[in-house]
Amino acid sequence: MAPAKSATRQMKLALHIHATGHHVAAWHHPRSQIDAGSNPRHYIEMAQLAERGKFDLIFLADSLAIRLGDVKAKGRWPQYLAYFEPLTLLSTLAAATSRIGLVATASTSYTEPYNLARSFGSLDHLSAGRAGWNIVTTGNAASSRNFGRPEHFEHEDRYRRAQEFVEIVCGLWDSYDDDAFVMDRASGLYADLDKMHVLHHEGESFSVEGPLNMRRPPQGRPVLFQAGTSETGKETAARNADVVFMQQQSLERCRSLREDIRGRLPKHGRDPDEILVMPGMAVTVGRTEAEAREQHDFLQSKIHPDVGRAILSAELGYIDLPEMPLDEPFPLDLIPEIDGGVRSTAQALRRVVEAERPTVRELYQRYANGRGSHQIVGDAVQVADELEHWFRSGAGDGFIIQPAVLPGGLEDFVELVVPELQRRGLYREEYEGATLRDHLGLARPESRYARPALQDAN
Repeated sequence: MAPAKSATRQMKLALHIHATGHHVAAWHHPRSQIDAGSNPRHYIEMAQLAERGKFDLIFLADSLAIRLGDVKAKGRWPQYLAYFEPLTLLSTLAAATSRIGLVATASTSYTEPYNLARSFGSLDHLSAGRAGWNIVTTGNAASSRNFGRPEHFEHEDRYRRAQEFVEIVCGLWDSYDDDAFVMDRASGLYADLDKMHVLHHEGESFSVEGPLNMRRPPQGRPVLFQAGTSETGKETAARNADVVFMQQQSLERCRSLREDIRGRLPKHGRDPDEILVMPGMAVTVGRTEAEAREQHDFLQSKIHPDVGRAILSAELGYIDLPEMPLDEPFPLDLIPEIDGGVRSTAQALRRVVEAERPTVRELYQRYANGRGSHQIVGDAVQVADELEHWFRSGAGDGFIIQPAVLPGGLEDFVELVVPELQRRGLYREEYEGATLRDHLGLARPESRYARPALQDAN
């Protein structure tokens, strides 16, 4: 039975735009945009469609190198072979939309804090307060060779560098008080430099003087996102993130991780309600369950074994997998033992292999759509039922919707699932605010310099 519309808590929805779609064989489907990776009009139309569906945000992932899996797939998997630089693309989408949030991945390993603070601060201004930064440390070792490093950063070194990086970026966004730019022609004063703050950062990985050469972003700072659920990742998220993305196939696992992350916030001086957790949902929806199953089965049938092995390589951290018989059990000894230094996707894959002993083919078919996210295949009511169940069970504050095929899958979700969620009172019918923080119910952060000033005044 659908709940009454008086329910006040509503789920958040993010759209993960993955070129032709989230399924690895999406480009084979006639309802996909086959040249999506180099077609800006495709992204504009997706952003406008998601805004029509009242999504909180669109999210663009990124890769800084052709990955081992792309090569092993021998040209049969276009995931990262043609890929826009996301911040450039989001600047275009900012001009083509007016309300939806714009979130992009950017690495703390292969850029500099000043450049990143300036880029995302600019996007926040260009979009009137709709920018978000998905903080990553870059797990793909091939990236190092594109940035003059013979070796990739170790896991713990990446996260230690990332923490310092984030602190610098947030400090640079506070370079000016909100009212520093008086722009008074009568007095001849453009900016009150008593309200400018120089960072003077000297740390283990960076030396950054500051200040940033732009006004404070409209949101105070762009919304901070983080993915990854390793021990180090959870601790970093509890310290920094506004929103945590995660890919897990189990409701119980998502609920446990959400409680774990929220429980860590108080020791960092934060309230648990200051963070949102959004699991990924790989969705294939049809007007009937049979229609959805037909689409899913078609896509599964188009997975080439080279692509299947490339998927598993990516899930395990882009390791070079040996040739394996497709219909024999996947060797457990190829997956690292679970510990704090193992990437969360590899941990999840190991749990599946230990519990179910799938064949190589069964395993890559399982990951072909969601890449570790929970999969839903069904009609609008079935999809809404599953989202509602996870939401009301405390597994997430909302979801990253990952349509199997784009644009077709998003068209179906907006036309079929969104009205069903709205009918149940689980999802907004209109935007109530203008910024991404408004959409997500997150407060605009005070400048780090504001509170001491208030204390001094008292």
